[in-house]
Amino acid sequence: MYLGRIVSAGMTKKGDFAAIYRVSSRSFPNREAKILKDSVSIIPKAGFEDDIRKNPYIAYNCAKTARNFAIVSNGSHTDPIAEKIDAGLPPRDALALTLLTMDYEKDSYNTPRIATVLNPHGKSAFLGIVRKDALLVSEISLTPGSLHYVSTYEHNRISDDYCDKNFDAANADEACEYILSKGIFENFEHPVASVCLWFGSKGLEISSKAV
Repeated sequence: MYLGRIVSAGMTKKGDFAAIYRVSSRSFPNREAKILKDSVSIIPKAGFEDDIRKNPYIAYNCAKTARNFAIVSNGSHTDPIAEKIDAGLPPRDALALTLLTMDYEKDSYNTPRIATVLNPHGKSAFLGIVRKDALLVSEISLTPGSLHYVSTYEHNRISDDYCDKNFDAANADEACEYILSKGIFENFEHPVASVCLWFGSKGLEISSKAV
């Protein structure tokens, strides 16, 4: 099954927290995740820079932190969500307002914008999606071994049905690998890259992986 892009938030069996993003793509697979000073960007691999001219939505910041929250998304809405949280807006409001304002992507697929805001100290996260026909934002309580997600296609609503209930990883690297090829995610096609913002005993850890 092809789900497109996936954002997720979860808690390991040991009690660590992760916000994870996966790029899946049939049209633009030649991309990678680059860790920068205060964010993570999805960019074309060397030699494929001209892909941006074919679709301006394929390069963007996909992960960032703001105050005590972690944000991951599938597009240019990452920064506005983080900016609103830094300005003092509650994470639900920052997520909903940004999705409402920016709307779904106006490409040939009407690709939804998806995002999650993880609160590791509150053991919760907000998942959000704006589609052509709906805007949905819901708070999820995180429990040990659960990884909740929403995707751009097929699983593009917020539901307890879209949860890996055997999620486990020891660090950000393993979490990146997990969403690419383990658990229920191994059944989802065309993985390209993944990014994880991890909150464990050593504080924040950031990792990325490309297929």
